[in-house]
Amino acid sequence: MLSTLCISLLIFQSRLPPTHALPPNIPSASVAKGLLDSLTVAEWASEGDYARSKYGGWKTVHGACNTRETVLMRDGTDVVTNPKTCAAVSGVWNSPYEGGTWTAASDLDVDHMVPLSHSWKCGASYWTAAQRLAFANDLKNPQLIAVTDNINQAKGDAAPDEWKPPLKSFWCMYVRMWIKVKSVYGLTITATEKKTLVSMLGTCKSSAGDL
Repeated sequence: MLSTLCISLLIFQSRLPPTHALPPNIPSASVAKGLLDSLTVAEWASEGDYARSKYGGWKTVHGACNTRETVLMRDGTDVVTNPKTCAAVSGVWNSPYEGGTWTAASDLDVDHMVPLSHSWKCGASYWTAAQRLAFANDLKNPQLIAVTDNINQAKGDAAPDEWKPPLKSFWCMYVRMWIKVKSVYGLTITATEKKTLVSMLGTCKSSAGDL
């Protein structure tokens, strides 16, 4: 009886979808709604003289490990790194945007939840270089997440009214992360963007997103 139960449990566990370690400081849906209401609604500013270089590169976190490698270690399972370079040499990563599973770090990008060029149009053009570097390397808020490289490229610098994760069950988590980052950094949202964010928060009712 006990052995049968154990076998059944193992079979059940093998059918569960792969998990993904999430970034920190993600608000509940109810908190996110309050944060959304506090955001300033405004049209985008001109992209003007935006350049990726104005946000700096990946910062060193500890030893040879930079922000990218730190995110890959956080978001993967059984991750093995090169002791000299900290580069991930093996592991398992589940890309939450579409549910794909990968074992090669080269198939992954670290997505900026609020894209850098998008932030430039929403207030970051007025920041100092140090503020932009901190934004691009923020490990304390849900700004960085490991995803499939082609999914990240498909997203580009799009806001949620222009692009959403293919996996609809992740919309609740995605919108809570987006709102949190915009709130932490005082970035503006457009009227169309806000309408979409409200709609996406509505999916939390059916995905237990208010946990």
